[in-house]
Amino acid sequence: MSVQRRRALIEQRVLDNGEIDFATLAAELGVSEMTIRRDVEALELKGVLRRVMGGAISVGSAAAEPSFDARAALAATEKAHIASEVVDLLHEGETVIIDSGSSALAVAREIRARHLPLTVVTPSLLVATELSNESGTDVFVTGGQLRAGELSLIGPGAQESLERFNASTFVMGVAGVDGTAGVTDYHYAEAHVKRAAARSAQRIIVVADSSKLGKVQLVSIAELTELDTLVTDGEPSHPTLRSARAAGVTVVCVQPPTATAKGRPA
Repeated sequence: MSVQRRRALIEQRVLDNGEIDFATLAAELGVSEMTIRRDVEALELKGVLRRVMGGAISVGSAAAEPSFDARAALAATEKAHIASEVVDLLHEGETVIIDSGSSALAVAREIRARHLPLTVVTPSLLVATELSNESGTDVFVTGGQLRAGELSLIGPGAQESLERFNASTFVMGVAGVDGTAGVTDYHYAEAHVKRAAARSAQRIIVVADSSKLGKVQLVSIAELTELDTLVTDGEPSHPTLRSARAAGVTVVCVQPPTATAKGRPA
């Protein structure tokens, strides 16, 4: 396991549980306690946690958003396979709004790998950069305030920009999908941008790896009935996916990377 992924896992664990124990983490991750201590020291410098005797505690809460680097490192392989399924649903020449976040960036990378010509509208500078040199693809970046760390654009400027476009599809990344609460996010301003994008698109595709299923975060974005498609690597029998199908959502469950088939509608 790379240092980046190990620290991402530690960051997620402390945000989820509020505290971590050096000895337990060392045993779970197969490294020495000294290695865990060095990781924790690095995360303390980032302001993620605070060291205490024998472990560390969160300086935030379970509602706190992990850093972009941590989210990108977690489930990276799964996100790439989910992104492949998402791009299968896109059509040459259509206008697509691509969200900000690590899952949306994985979709942009898959579009670039396939050289699929599209018109792309995005509030993400990372997505825009990924697709900036693609022949046949026009990229429009929203206005708005730059959010540090995420390199996404938020605020009224971003919302107003999105409302000027008429898109076929919105590829939405989320922090949580729940059968009752619908789709949710950590960040208030990001949620408003997502809502504006949803209003400007005829079809909403939600991208969510299995860690997002059953989770409810701080800000509501949409009810399940407002979605068209949910692409995930979760088990088809997951309660959230059963609720999504009951709400009329097309659920696509991606096969594990070792499987031969590409994906399965559920």
